[in-house]
Amino acid sequence: MTPAASPGAEHSADPYLPAHGNGGYRVLHYDLDIDYRVQQNRITGTAVVTARAVQSLSRFTIDLGRFRVRDVRVDGRPAKFDHRPDKLRIRPDRPISYGAIFKIEIRYGGKPAPISGRWGDIGWDELTDGALVASQPNGAPSWFPCNDRPDDKATFLIAVTAASAYTVVVTGDLVARRRAPGTITWVYERNEPTAPYLMSVQVGRYDLVELAPGRIVQRAAVPPRSLLTFRHDFGRHGEIMAALEHLFGPYPFREYVVVVADDDLDDPIEAQGMAVFGRNHLDGQRTHERLVVHELAHQWFGNSLTVASWRHIWLNEGFATYAEWLWSGASGGRSAAAHAAQWHAWAATQPAVITVADPGVDRMFDPLVYKRGALTLHALRARIGEAAFFAAVRSWVAEHRHSTVTTEQFRAHVARFTTRPLDDLFEAWLDRPALPPLPRTS
Repeated sequence: MTPAASPGAEHSADPYLPAHGNGGYRVLHYDLDIDYRVQQNRITGTAVVTARAVQSLSRFTIDLGRFRVRDVRVDGRPAKFDHRPDKLRIRPDRPISYGAIFKIEIRYGGKPAPISGRWGDIGWDELTDGALVASQPNGAPSWFPCNDRPDDKATFLIAVTAASAYTVVVTGDLVARRRAPGTITWVYERNEPTAPYLMSVQVGRYDLVELAPGRIVQRAAVPPRSLLTFRHDFGRHGEIMAALEHLFGPYPFREYVVVVADDDLDDPIEAQGMAVFGRNHLDGQRTHERLVVHELAHQWFGNSLTVASWRHIWLNEGFATYAEWLWSGASGGRSAAAHAAQWHAWAATQPAVITVADPGVDRMFDPLVYKRGALTLHALRARIGEAAFFAAVRSWVAEHRHSTVTTEQFRAHVARFTTRPLDDLFEAWLDRPALPPLPRTS
């Protein structure tokens, strides 16, 4: 009699989203072939997921939304399966031994729909004429079967076929574009390890244009009618890229793509090597340039360095928010110290109920996590000094490139760059809800 897999094979280790993600294996690579019919909002897809077993498996699960699953094979052999939203339970015809590399082939189809939850609708979403994907934190299963946990980063090869009137932009490097009567298949490769929530597909009637010249390829997909305003509002993007590389080290990917959807969006969307803005973020006055900086900073903090679990979200949002303040000072606006004073005064008016290092699932996207995360970095900079702070940050980025990180790792890392005590600073800013005084800076 074959022993059943342990309960850990069917659940994530992330306490914030225990229903998303799966134990028992780690994914090495996703190969996705998707046909998308825009007018019908319908996907027909085949996913081949290559994984390594980290325990003996007689069964396992994978995350997948409300699709019809037509066939599941493991290492080429038909497997029994049961699909209930949003989990596909698979029992291969023979057990998978510890350490074995195996392939899961899943054929599925239907109307992709975002996953509803405490943050609204997350994942694949229809536009007025096209589609976008905004998956943070748990929307990836809305369009492909995956191990939906931030610490299971893998490589991707994605082919998306759509009507030839549409441009398809996927996070990754465009490696092929195949034309057929009435359709184009766009093939993208993502060679850097990537968390499922950071993979994205954008479908629309876009013009592909240069975003900025320079060593890093910077491109944009923009509705033709928005091009003139876009060129003004994103006109300093080359300077922003140069400034962030100076502060944080080399840009971690081969290229950066900005997509402007021809619809209004509440907030810009972060993806690996990509950011998505709504047409409402263009106004011809660069009103939203801080958001441009914020999303670009996520390529270092969030995408290359991805949190090992969601409780460490301040490492993403605190750094991206602090990047806004740093760019403001570097571009002739208010200094980071002035921004810190403003937001410290604001934070002092808020209830002291959030522990930044572990805010809880209901508060993980609370503005206090963003602003106090940035204030933590500002306080650290004041404590250890300018040179040590930025040396520590650049080393943090370089040493953990394309991997996962935790708050504990960051605290230990920064301690290497100073002889001054830091435990009291981190405990006050990260471990306690009460707001500490703002340190004086030169």
